[in-house]
Amino acid sequence: MPLEPRFRRVAALHRPFVDREQLMAAFGETLAAPGGSPIVFNVVGVGGIGKSRLLQELGRLSDRTHRTATLDLQVPAMRQQEDALAVLRVELGRQGVRFDRFDIAYAVLWQRLHPHLRLSPKELPFVDESEALSQIVDGAAGVPVFGTGVGLLRLLGKATAGRRQRHRIKADETLSQLDDLTNAELADAVTYLFAEDLRDGSDRPHVIFVDAYEALVPTGARPGRAASQDVWLRDLIAQLDHGLVVVGSREPLGWASYDPGWSDVIRHQPVDGLPMEARLELLAGGGITDDGVRHAIAVASQGLPFYLHLAVDTRTTARETAAVSSEEILQRFLTHVAADEIRTLELLSIARIFDFEIFQAVADAFDLPRHRMAWESLTAYSFVYPAGANGRRLHQLMRSALHQRLSQYIVRDVQALLRNVWDARAARDESAENGIATRVRAVREAAFCGLRTGTLHGEDVLAYADRAMMHGGKQGVDGVAQDLRNYLETRPGDADLTQTARCLEAESAILLGDAEAATRLTPSIDWSLHEAPGARLALAGAHGRRIAGATSEAQHIFSRIWHQHSGPARLRAGFCMADLDMCQGRFDDALSTAEQILAEAPGDDLVLRGDVARLQHLGHRFAFDLDASGLALETASELYERAGAVIEQANIKTNRAEQLAWTDPTRALERAAEAIEAQTELGAHHEIGKAFTALAIAQLRLGQHAPAATSFQTAAEALERARYRSGRARAELFRAFLHARTGDTGSAAASARWAIAELVGAEVYPTLIMVAGLLLDSLGASDGHLTEVTERARAQIRPSQLLPSLEIRANDLVSAMLEGA
Repeated sequence: MPLEPRFRRVAALHRPFVDREQLMAAFGETLAAPGGSPIVFNVVGVGGIGKSRLLQELGRLSDRTHRTATLDLQVPAMRQQEDALAVLRVELGRQGVRFDRFDIAYAVLWQRLHPHLRLSPKELPFVDESEALSQIVDGAAGVPVFGTGVGLLRLLGKATAGRRQRHRIKADETLSQLDDLTNAELADAVTYLFAEDLRDGSDRPHVIFVDAYEALVPTGARPGRAASQDVWLRDLIAQLDHGLVVVGSREPLGWASYDPGWSDVIRHQPVDGLPMEARLELLAGGGITDDGVRHAIAVASQGLPFYLHLAVDTRTTARETAAVSSEEILQRFLTHVAADEIRTLELLSIARIFDFEIFQAVADAFDLPRHRMAWESLTAYSFVYPAGANGRRLHQLMRSALHQRLSQYIVRDVQALLRNVWDARAARDESAENGIATRVRAVREAAFCGLRTGTLHGEDVLAYADRAMMHGGKQGVDGVAQDLRNYLETRPGDADLTQTARCLEAESAILLGDAEAATRLTPSIDWSLHEAPGARLALAGAHGRRIAGATSEAQHIFSRIWHQHSGPARLRAGFCMADLDMCQGRFDDALSTAEQILAEAPGDDLVLRGDVARLQHLGHRFAFDLDASGLALETASELYERAGAVIEQANIKTNRAEQLAWTDPTRALERAAEAIEAQTELGAHHEIGKAFTALAIAQLRLGQHAPAATSFQTAAEALERARYRSGRARAELFRAFLHARTGDTGSAAASARWAIAELVGAEVYPTLIMVAGLLLDSLGASDGHLTEVTERARAQIRPSQLLPSLEIRANDLVSAMLEGA
């Protein structure tokens, strides 16, 4: 009589590991090799050959002498750089490796990508695992923590424990420069510091196991796509020079095609089918003692452990020795297992990963056993693998075989059920599990399942991406985008979803500051803007052009979205359009659009309303109407305070210093100092530069020439670091007044001319060009060309009837700057 399932699979857990002595010896030699450069031990073999079991066994052998961690790329979240690093950091950290510098850099990058959130154990995957971040959050005493390099290092310096640790962190050169890096550079720094901390923070060398490489880069993937998919993994491994990386893959790693240097790093270790003697030994160890049965199974398995273990799971009898192929072994298993079990396995094969809750939801929907004993029986099979802390996954060969037994209608029904389960999880107030943000993973899985029901449109996919971002999961957004691209490879004709994939890619590029990529994805905006994907893709393209300095082209796109789209993207496009109208002197259009946005914006969107009020403040200020400007500034400040918007409130401090530099330079000194402190903690170089410009103007008006010169220089350096062209031009224009006040008319004229050229090149601020022209006239340094430029600037002002009063106020401003407060 066959064993009951739960007993049969317990026995299966203790099967022998046979005939891998040669591989083990090669691994041992590689493990003993001296460090100093990366080493990759590439375990290569077809599906079912036993690579995952081999990696598990190698891990058990090496964890006595090394720090070990595993990335299972069959788990979707582990294919994204941020999640993968977090998982490795948690697993190695629990073995005593310190990641203080990495933790801070990771927090800075996370904050940069999610400025709407604050550092907390609920939002950042491993705050509770990190001594440095825990000290920072605990020391903040409930005050929201905003993660910039300067701010986090300052908070860490206030911690009461670990003086030596704090000194080492504060003295680290890379950490001190984090706020100066672009987002893409910061991502590279995070990987670098992970490798550095792993090298410096461990008392043993490491072994990192990477299983199922083909899940990251599918066999047959286009070269360009393959290179982009695994570039983060190659970059990480290239920096791990204090240990060994073991990669399991179906094909030999072909990384030498990207860089010939990989040829000296990668040691390919092919894994072939087990020889006959080893097959018979494995079957005997699994309890199959009949010689005829064992021989028949051994031949049919072709030496693949997957089928041998499956035969043991089935407990083949003498009456079933006619198996002639590995496929027949698999089919025999499927017919041998109890009907309820095989039906449950079929349904679970639809899920990429599953756990006890998903098992029960599926069982309930199809009236199948849902108790714990049934779960333990299923998960004891040899083809069920761990997937994260509590998850499970099926071996790919088994998953494929089970999936083929289901109709497309059942598959869709189960995907819809899974989507509901993941949607419910995404709504829970949960944090992280072994380094993976659980809500973000739930959002990604819900989107994946929704796509496969065939019911999601592009707007629905974007909504899932927005939810992932709202929960602090930029990596989740990238995961949704990747799943969408994979889906489209099998369904290339869906124009709506194809455009959505481009939209997510372009928005990700903008988030990383890659204007070139966003523009490349939108070479011409020749599609309809009525639907959300088209409008948001165009919006990303416009932002790319604006960052790159193509202001007029960006303005045209913003205007098209504003007039042709009716969804949420319209208000943001309208705001950007009004902002550019203001910058280019069309004050009537800017203020009219601002009023329309306020009329249409949701009443509870306090940040958008604050943005519009701040835009009105800037519009009045650049029209030199300082009374109206001051009123709008206070309105914006009150809205941001009600919203609890930290970044926006800091920007108000900068604007207040700029306003007071003209109306009350003495008070401006104190307000500028407050703005500089706030913006320094946020790492906002463009705002730091603006605050120092305001300070310099106030000092100049008070006759403090030497301090003003220092402040102008500091402002210029910050604005150049931020690549803020128009802000740098404004600073140089007002530095021209300092030169004029100190008698250096040559430098004054040169600064004014340079500022005019920059403002014309950026296509912004005609009123400041007018001011520069008036200064040059007062210095006797104008010429025909500059007169023509300033006349063109005057012609840009709208409404035209504003020009006479504006010219009077511009003259007053020039007189005030030349004469002092």
